[in-house]
Amino acid sequence: MKLLPFVDVKPQGPATAAVVWLHGLGDSGDGFAPIVPELRLPQGHGIRFVFPHAPVRPITINNGYQMRGWYDIKTWDLNDRADESGVRESAAAVTQLIEMLISQGIPAEKILLAGFSQGGVIALHLLPRLPYKIAAVMALSTYMAVPQKLNEEKTAFNQRTPVLVNHGTHDEVVPYSAGQAAFAALKHAGFAVQWSEYRMGHSVCPQQIGDLSRFIQQHLLTQPD
Repeated sequence: MKLLPFVDVKPQGPATAAVVWLHGLGDSGDGFAPIVPELRLPQGHGIRFVFPHAPVRPITINNGYQMRGWYDIKTWDLNDRADESGVRESAAAVTQLIEMLISQGIPAEKILLAGFSQGGVIALHLLPRLPYKIAAVMALSTYMAVPQKLNEEKTAFNQRTPVLVNHGTHDEVVPYSAGQAAFAALKHAGFAVQWSEYRMGHSVCPQQIGDLSRFIQQHLLTQPD
């Protein structure tokens, strides 16, 4: 499998940790890259940010128009919105990217996986299925693909990995209830998940960015007790 292209935002010094951040439908890695300075991380943080570009593919709900997407969307029905084969294909491609970082000297337990909307679906799909522990997951304005397969496919590696699920109370694209359902499924399956909501639509807001920065610092820069 060819490695996904990505925007690479490196720290000033050596990289000791990494964030892999997955964009939403029709966007690209360039869309979220400007968030790095907005996170206002401490000087010398050592965190490398990798923003991969999803493949360009036809999207059924957009009349087959070609755009960047982690998987096809054939219907707005949330129970059948995520094309499972596409989700699994993209999850494998993102895993390859994570393993590239590991091969370059960043420990898996210092890698945080983040995703917005479609990207969040991939992040939540990978969380219970990775064969090694990562630092944490941030799932933003998203939902879960094939939740009925969570228990049968989960491994124990990330059972205690911190997971932050964020959603806008006025999300017009991914319903608030879908975010709550993903949170509930993870909690019921025994994952270490926490919920935050914001008065916003399908987007990110300044208060949330501050909270994300604190979460990143807590799990990538703070030494474990």
